[in-house]
Amino acid sequence: MYGLQIAFKDFIATKGITGSSWVGFKHFKQFFQSYYASRIILNTLGVSAMQLIIGFPMPILLAIMINELRGSKFKRTVQTVTYAPHFLSAVVLVGIMIIFLSPRSGLVNQIIAFFGGERIAFFGEPGWFKTLYVLSDVWQNMGWASIIYLAALAGIDPQQYEAAVIDGAGKLQKIIHITIPGLLPTAIILLILNLGTLMSVGFEKVYLMQNDLNLDSSEIISTYVYKKGLLGAQYSFSAAVGLFNSVINFILLIVVNGLSRRVSKTSLW
Repeated sequence: MYGLQIAFKDFIATKGITGSSWVGFKHFKQFFQSYYASRIILNTLGVSAMQLIIGFPMPILLAIMINELRGSKFKRTVQTVTYAPHFLSAVVLVGIMIIFLSPRSGLVNQIIAFFGGERIAFFGEPGWFKTLYVLSDVWQNMGWASIIYLAALAGIDPQQYEAAVIDGAGKLQKIIHITIPGLLPTAIILLILNLGTLMSVGFEKVYLMQNDLNLDSSEIISTYVYKKGLLGAQYSFSAAVGLFNSVINFILLIVVNGLSRRVSKTSLW
């Protein structure tokens, strides 16, 4: 927290934090008045919103489907297969994507060409960046994220299902009236946490997927801060951008938690 003050100073390493001159909101103004500010913020929000809309429900659906499986061996196999991608590094994952989506030799483009379609340069077209990022993230992390929902399902009293069967409830009715309400408190807490990081998108995979052709849609706050702060040695400017990002996340967390407490009586505090 002490180091955050460099966002309000013209930080010079040889002078240190205390010796650097105070400039107030100069770096914040510089960022918001720059040509790239709106594009970077919109890209960050776009990726985060798409990730939340598509990625958040998938672990819940997967957990419900796994919970409905009756064969123990098949159930363990499905769990293992869906958990495994989580342990791939970002470098390996992006390497796999490049191989499969290559315009010349990629399997996906081979299939497209076989059916008479035109090959697509997925990594060279800005319009494909968000889709590739979000879908690959869902594939990699939905199995791991489903663990907490499976734990919540394990805490539901089996007698509720037995009573529902006696009352003549079918499988879908049991899911709607027992399983989903049992998952709801956990889902709300995780939704609050996810909304509290809406402005934060993972740096590693974005930077690895980024190139000059898709930069219009792939430049986000974290990659911009890295380029300006570490590569460009503009430490005060990058600290100001990072602080703005953190403050927005903090405000979102407070607001969403308060709304959740009023509406559903479930909240972080």
